[in-house]
Amino acid sequence: MCCAAVPHAVYELERYLTVRRAYGASISPDGTLAFLLDTTGVPQVWTLEEPGAWPEQRTFYDEPVSFASYSPERPELVFGMDEGGNERMQLFRLDADGGITALTDMPEAKHRWGGWSNDGERFAFASNRRDESVFDVYVQGRDETGEAAELVYEGDGWFGVGGWSPDDDALVLAQAHSSFDVDLYVLDLTTGECRHLTPDEEGVRYGSTQWSPDGESLYLVTDKGADTMYLARMDVETGDVEMIYEGGEWNVGGVALDEDSGLLGYSRNVDGYTELTLGELDDGEIEPLPMPEIPGNLAGGISFGPNGERFALSSSGRSLNTNVSVVDVAALRETAAERDVTRADATAGGAPADASSSAGNGAGTDSNAAANLSGTVTRWTNAATAGIPRETFLEPDLVHYETFDGREIPAFFTLPHEVPEGGAPVIVDIHGGPESQRRPSFTGLTQYFLANGYAVFEPNVRGSSGYGREYTHLDDVEKRMDSVRDIGAALDWLKTHEAVDPDRIVAKGGSYGGFMVLASLTEFPERWAAGVDIVGIANFVTFLENTGPWRRELREAEYGSLADDREFLESVSPINNIENIEAPLFVLHGANDPRVPVGEAEQIAEEAREQGVPVEKLIFEDEGHGISKLENQIEAYTRVVEFLNEHV
Repeated sequence: MCCAAVPHAVYELERYLTVRRAYGASISPDGTLAFLLDTTGVPQVWTLEEPGAWPEQRTFYDEPVSFASYSPERPELVFGMDEGGNERMQLFRLDADGGITALTDMPEAKHRWGGWSNDGERFAFASNRRDESVFDVYVQGRDETGEAAELVYEGDGWFGVGGWSPDDDALVLAQAHSSFDVDLYVLDLTTGECRHLTPDEEGVRYGSTQWSPDGESLYLVTDKGADTMYLARMDVETGDVEMIYEGGEWNVGGVALDEDSGLLGYSRNVDGYTELTLGELDDGEIEPLPMPEIPGNLAGGISFGPNGERFALSSSGRSLNTNVSVVDVAALRETAAERDVTRADATAGGAPADASSSAGNGAGTDSNAAANLSGTVTRWTNAATAGIPRETFLEPDLVHYETFDGREIPAFFTLPHEVPEGGAPVIVDIHGGPESQRRPSFTGLTQYFLANGYAVFEPNVRGSSGYGREYTHLDDVEKRMDSVRDIGAALDWLKTHEAVDPDRIVAKGGSYGGFMVLASLTEFPERWAAGVDIVGIANFVTFLENTGPWRRELREAEYGSLADDREFLESVSPINNIENIEAPLFVLHGANDPRVPVGEAEQIAEEAREQGVPVEKLIFEDEGHGISKLENQIEAYTRVVEFLNEHV
């Protein structure tokens, strides 16, 4: 057992799992802040009138709420919620007086929010009501319900709504063929004409679309002609793209634009850490404003308040649980004006202006202006840490290790408070996706493991997003096992680290990360002390056969198709290499999982157990793709900890 003697205060697992999150902010026309908070055990809608005030709970469900979006004109919002993790989200309207109206009420269909019209009279969404495997586009009046929604575009694939034009006469639509192949369209709601803006562009991504205030262009991010995403402007008539800001080797994302004020915000993902820039549109150009230091990484986008006078954001760090802050834009403008005066005075006096002071996150060289920035960002929420001192939470180091083909693989590596003689046990925690990225955000379970003597190693193996198109495609189809070889290289790196006990290394991961756990157990069986597979893929063939029909085409674009690649998919499926597994295995799943059906857990647990491998299996009947409810998390991870204490 690794947890016997840790010389600092250690809290129960339940305390770490009840560290709260406040996120998903939206600001109403009167300045009220709505956000999601999981104080009750599942995220619900709460509101605040001012920073630090006592928040008011507005929804009271046993199921988690997935988002909340205020109307631009009324003190009402739309929120989304599914049942039991089945991802068939329904839409609801929450009125100022607390009344709730079921807007969709079609529980067999998925509904993907597309935003309010600018006048607040209608909203748009995409849904697979007509055909489970495709998404159509609908527009519905704010006071209409059920089948009253108007079908405005009949889709033939994975369509979503990117937003309303300023005059509410058009929608921008996005069709995803894969994670790295997205087309854009403009749908004229008056004529029904749907104009394809990106014809004949395979393998190009477009995202975060925002209409310009004049309705003549779209601000967005794309990797057209580049390896990474950059900020661009697209002409809505011709589809012509003009680069506005290049992020270099890092992706630009998270674009938000306030039509009333002309403010535009965007972020840059620098090796997993966020750089946020806010600027003012001036005749098509962006004039950056000085930015305060934002605590942690962005956890979602930003939401502008009335007239762009402020914006809300959620942020999280490895040692900072998620909370909502509000930035005072007027104060930023004042600081920018002071900076410009300082520059002008310096130039008039013969001294050169500091060119670096125009950067999005810089306040210039004027000390007064810089000092003023600290007062422009205010944390509004106070999501509790369950009485655990924040200073006990640990931050990771960003490391890079060499893999089999000479590439450098980035990873976050965190050592516990005390490392015993002989080294600490390590949890190799592998993210899902695979086109995703592990970033240093807060997780109570990770901090629990660190507090109890484990080190945590979180690699972004090839196939991860955030490092360019080429890197993300290095594990496609026939190259699938190269990402598993990156895990083998991580084991080599850990073996040479003086703080690591190489005989006590655990593989842990969820979703595609669950596949990586199972594949790593079969490829490097003698090198693991245990494995924890959470909603993971055991058999690519049965996974693709049984996943939600709306997802199959997207997943085949990444993994290979049943029609063309079945033999290969069978060869790399852990279930077909089960005889290699030696390490004890914990399998965790939700019975309602529409992405990776629960049969994946059933088959791997059964066959591993038949070979004499110690196996524990835990299935939750009211969960889907992940464990979202606090009571289930407590049961699940208590069992996982007991399992690891026994075997590691």
